[in-house]
Amino acid sequence: MFELKGIDHIVLRVADLEKMISFYTRVVGCSVDKRRDDLGLVHLRAGSSLIDLISLDGRLGKSGGAGPGVEGRNMDHVCLRVENFDYDEIQQHLLSHNVQIGDLHSNYGAEGNGPSVYISDPEGNIIEIKGPAVL
Repeated sequence: MFELKGIDHIVLRVADLEKMISFYTRVVGCSVDKRRDDLGLVHLRAGSSLIDLISLDGRLGKSGGAGPGVEGRNMDHVCLRVENFDYDEIQQHLLSHNVQIGDLHSNYGAEGNGPSVYISDPEGNIIEIKGPAVL
């Protein structure tokens, strides 16, 4: 039997690949890990996990049907675990990039209850930014 270790990657189908790369690198703090332009695929490093972006006009994106829109989504949300969770610093950073931040909550996650906030990327995907569990 296998043992689950955590999130390896999530995949988002996106309409504007470059805008999404910019958001996830400049705002969220990911880095480009690998590009597969022949497939329309970019792997972004998010700590020990990856966020894969698939362009709707690329080879993989064309085979996946309609893209994200008001009536349908390709994902509910992704939760990114962060260290040194400081709500004021996070809020200041996000607002400096014109990203609206939701209210501070204590939510349950893989490590237990801890602080979290929600934001949206440029195409409406919801991202939960979660700090460590509060004991």
